[in-house]
This record gives sequence, C-alpha cells and structure tokens, in this order.
Amino acid sequence: MYGFLVGVLILDSLVLATAILLQAGQGGGLASLGGGAGTEQFMGGRQATTLLTRLTWWSAGTFLFVSLVLAIMSAQTSAPRSVIDTTGPQPAPVQPVPLPLPSAPQEALPQQAPPPKPPPSSGQRPPDR
Repeated sequence: MYGFLVGVLILDSLVLATAILLQAGQGGGLASLGGGAGTEQFMGGRQATTLLTRLTWWSAGTFLFVSLVLAIMSAQTSAPRSVIDTTGPQPAPVQPVPLPLPSAPQEALPQQAPPPKPPPSSGQRPPDR
C-alpha cells in the first residue's frame, strides 16, 4: 500500500509540475509592485477557468492529501526511529576474580651499583673539526 501511494505521489508531482509550467504567466511579476499598479494587475484579475487551472488545483489537492496520508502511515510504523530509542543487549555479568597471593615471600634482589660518574670537565671547549 505504501509503495502504491508513493507511486501515485510521484505521478501526481509530474502532472502538477507539467500543468504549472504549461500555464501562461500573469505578466508583470514583481515589476508591477512599484509602478502604481491597480489591484487587478497586482492580484491577476478574474480570468476564465481553463482546463490547466482545474488540473493544477486537483493535482495540488491530491498531492497534499497523499503526502499527508504517507506521513501518517510512516509515523505509525512499529520500527524504532532512533538508535537511542532501542534497547541494546544487556551486558554480561562481571564475575569477581580473586587476586593471586604469593605463597612464599620473594627474596630481595641484590642492589646494583650506580654507573660511574664522568670525569669533571676542565672548562675547555672541544677542538673544532
């Protein structure tokens, strides 16, 4: 059903775009706003209803209705909308592990002597190479 309505919406949008592009313009556009134009030129005046005008209104109404139905249908899906909304798997319980205790005291390691200090410098620079 959802796929069928999406197909109807796509077909209706193509019909609506074609009907709008085939209509003749009212003329003037924004240029008529500053030139002291009357309300008829500003609002477009009353014209005869043509087939393209009726087609535009019907396809626009159909587009809005089908869009609203699709929005309601997609809002009522049972699938979660966000990763935050889902509950992940429960973590495995952590089992306490006892620390190993030494069975016998270890013997102290023999101390090593510190390395010998370098001889004191005589205050002279090394020779240039």
